[in-house]
Amino acid sequence: MGDSSDSVSIDMETPSLSGKEYVVETCCGYVSVSVYGDQDKPALVTYPDLALNHISCFQGLFFCPEACSLLLHNFCIYHISPPGHELGAATISPDDPLLSVDDLADQIADVLNYFGLDAVMCMGVTAGAYILTLFAMKYRQRVLGLILISPLCNAPSWTEWLYNKVLSNLLYYYGMCGVVKELLLKRYFSKEARGSAQVPESDVVQACRRLLDERQGLNVWRFLEAMNGRQDISDGLRKLRCRSLIYVGESSPFHFEALDMTSKLDRRCSALVEVQACGSMVTEEQPHAMLIPLEYFLMGYGMYRPPKLSVSPRSPLSPICISPELLSPESMGLKLKPIKTRISLEV
Repeated sequence: MGDSSDSVSIDMETPSLSGKEYVVETCCGYVSVSVYGDQDKPALVTYPDLALNHISCFQGLFFCPEACSLLLHNFCIYHISPPGHELGAATISPDDPLLSVDDLADQIADVLNYFGLDAVMCMGVTAGAYILTLFAMKYRQRVLGLILISPLCNAPSWTEWLYNKVLSNLLYYYGMCGVVKELLLKRYFSKEARGSAQVPESDVVQACRRLLDERQGLNVWRFLEAMNGRQDISDGLRKLRCRSLIYVGESSPFHFEALDMTSKLDRRCSALVEVQACGSMVTEEQPHAMLIPLEYFLMGYGMYRPPKLSVSPRSPLSPICISPELLSPESMGLKLKPIKTRISLEV
């Protein structure tokens, strides 16, 4: 997808696996960025969860044809990988200083400067959602909106802090061993997706397990150390003026965190979507559940799915499903009330 003229075909069934790769020098080291789409379009910046990159964290969403067409029709996608999480990454030198969450947020500003981007839409999962929210607080004029999946806003509880310390020690001394992978998969996916002795684990979990084999344990340890030292940012949430759309799986270990964060956001410009039978990583486990709320959310910015794609009966953008007056920004503002929206899916 290096040639932008080939990257935004609105009749596509699935996105191309290739993007244009950049290594950007920032104030705190180098960052890998994968760019998909026409760089003349508005920017959507993504940031993945711990031990993941855009392939393992957002591929399910972008392999959903309707979501892919919606996003690539309106945006150029900038997938930022946490340091050392990109494909083929070597182990970061032990001489390099550990980065804080503030350092990671500042790296995003440097990436935007590198590409000449002003204000961007942001999408992050759990740890990545925290980094992007912190970025939005530090650089308010540079964020159009936040799409957050199973986000965090509080400092780690004692339980999470101890759990992360155990995981951190395992990563430091044993790398990406079997126990570490099992703990991470529990973080990402519901029990139903992970399977049991009688039920095999789902294809998406198997794929994620294989991709975790490629991670360098010490690089993941660095990101985990930053997240385990994060500060409570909940006091700054009401000061955000950008719109926020929050998804969380009801089986996510961060379900309460997401509900708590929603309660602290400005009620006039935030919405919560709870997805049943789903863990933290809604982008991979139930990506179709994201489509309708995402379409309504983006309509508030005057964005829409391309008309050439066949209209799904699920889509609120079908002419038979939505009246023209609902396309006004004022009406869309009402769609972003913090209502509790449940999406039931057959498992």
